[in-house]
Amino acid sequence: MKIIKEIIPYIIILLVVLIIKTYVIAPVRVDGPSMDNTLANNQILILNKLDKDITYNDIIVFNYDGDKLIKRVIGLPGDNIIIKNGKLYINDKLVEEDYISSETNDFNISNLGYSTVPDNTYFVLGDNREVSYDSRYIGVIKEKDIVGTIIYRVFPFDKIGSIY
Repeated sequence: MKIIKEIIPYIIILLVVLIIKTYVIAPVRVDGPSMDNTLANNQILILNKLDKDITYNDIIVFNYDGDKLIKRVIGLPGDNIIIKNGKLYINDKLVEEDYISSETNDFNISNLGYSTVPDNTYFVLGDNREVSYDSRYIGVIKEKDIVGTIIYRVFPFDKIGSIY
């Protein structure tokens, strides 16, 4: 009986940690250069799984074809997305992007068969557009496939802190 009393607090702690990791926050590792210079390969980030209020410039993790990808939200439902001469236009307004590390070829949301980003979906791009496998190639991201938003960088230690 004494052993059970001693073990119970550890079991409770373990359960709380598992619940938090499963439903609230979790660590994720950057895989590849598609988010350079904002995020680098092998950096470890904290993912907020409860944040479902997705907006412009949020960096999200989403499920795609059995993998978890990390990209920046560029377009919300109803947005018209055009990239012309390396410049991003959302609803015909030029968007300043000081976070990108490479430009991209011209693109129009109509290339995907849409006039605007459909309801319950998002248009995402990597910051390193030259190498990023993003909505230009895989299409819009369904809301149900979004795991959460990145809120913090924890490794490497010299870069620890907010990513915004």
